[in-house]
Amino acid sequence: METKATCSRLNGLIDLYDMQTDFFTRALINVSDEDAHKRLDTKANHIAWLAGSLVQQRYDLAGMFGVASQSSAHELFKNNQGIRDGAIYPSLTVFKDDWAGISQKLREALLGVDEQKLESTFEMMPNFSMTHYDLLTFSIYREANCIGQIALWRRLLGYEALKYD
Repeated sequence: METKATCSRLNGLIDLYDMQTDFFTRALINVSDEDAHKRLDTKANHIAWLAGSLVQQRYDLAGMFGVASQSSAHELFKNNQGIRDGAIYPSLTVFKDDWAGISQKLREALLGVDEQKLESTFEMMPNFSMTHYDLLTFSIYREANCIGQIALWRRLLGYEALKYD
């Protein structure tokens, strides 16, 4: 597997991306779809929403780097929608399949990104622009954060801790 990016400053981010590609899948091991929707009498985002939002984030990021594809739960997550009370999100199997489907495509796209694309800006929201590099950096940070939340939910729901080996 090719590991060196066209733009060398992406190599560390791709290492983190690869780690989180694996951690996401590990974080969902043995979690039931019923438990994935539990919020334990809180307003916290449950595992199903966290997983789906991470999948959507990778699909959105892939689109920005030239990979045209859409997640299975696009309508539930498009435009950075928050959690919907009472909504039934797809099974974790759907999210794991989508994750596997987009992760290699996005990785390949990232390996070929040049400095010009990384430094180009886009409007994230009205009156707020950022570079593609900044978005990629933030996205990888957010992945770690959300996977950590899923790991905490695992423990709160009585599952074994996330395994890193």
